[in-house]
Amino acid sequence: MDSINSKKEIKTILSELWASCDSERDFLAKVESELLLKKTRFPLLEFAALEIHSRLTAERRNDLLEEIGRLRHMGGYVIAGMMLQLDLESGFEEALAKAGELMISGDEWYVCDIVGERVFGHSLLFYPERTIPILKKYLNHENGWIVRSVGVASHYAVKKGLEKKHVETLFYLLLEKLNATDFHTKKGIGWGIKTIAKFHPDLVRKISDRLEDDLSVNVYFKNKIRIGLGKSVKYASKRPNPKRP
Repeated sequence: MDSINSKKEIKTILSELWASCDSERDFLAKVESELLLKKTRFPLLEFAALEIHSRLTAERRNDLLEEIGRLRHMGGYVIAGMMLQLDLESGFEEALAKAGELMISGDEWYVCDIVGERVFGHSLLFYPERTIPILKKYLNHENGWIVRSVGVASHYAVKKGLEKKHVETLFYLLLEKLNATDFHTKKGIGWGIKTIAKFHPDLVRKISDRLEDDLSVNVYFKNKIRIGLGKSVKYASKRPNPKRP
């Protein structure tokens, strides 16, 4: 498999595509062979998304999202997630809705995690007041990937420096799912709770003893809390300040 190893290569490939394609539709058709079928690190795919987003019209960006969903390449979801992230400022609810549609149609854990971090996670980090009420609804969504994405988003935002008052709100929100038994729900919610315990052990220790004694709490989550608290000595003092890309 051919690989792409630098932003310079990305720029060259995209420049050649723009020059050789007669229309934006032609460009969409060639994205697969020139980008998605090559081994490319996620940060470079995110860079490609920035370049593509700046050149395509909104209509063609939607076409590309549909094409990515149809092709189902892992790298395509990185591009899709980053493009939707860029749409949050101008079309917040629409971007979140499209991200959810991609997760549902993609129907794989990696689609949920890739798109969930880049869209829901970014949204939670920079627009917490708008995002938390939406995530609260998603926590009881009929689709398991959407439920899992709440934990994925929580992990991302907390790791990147979500303000403490919002972390506390988020923590108590995630606690509503501590009796969950679905595999993917447990993975996502557990990921978020473990990260909160790593970076904000003081919040978790307030109720950790009670959770340990609560027979309704799934053992899986108790283990995640223990693991997170065990790592908190290393991570709690290293919370970053979030920076917009």
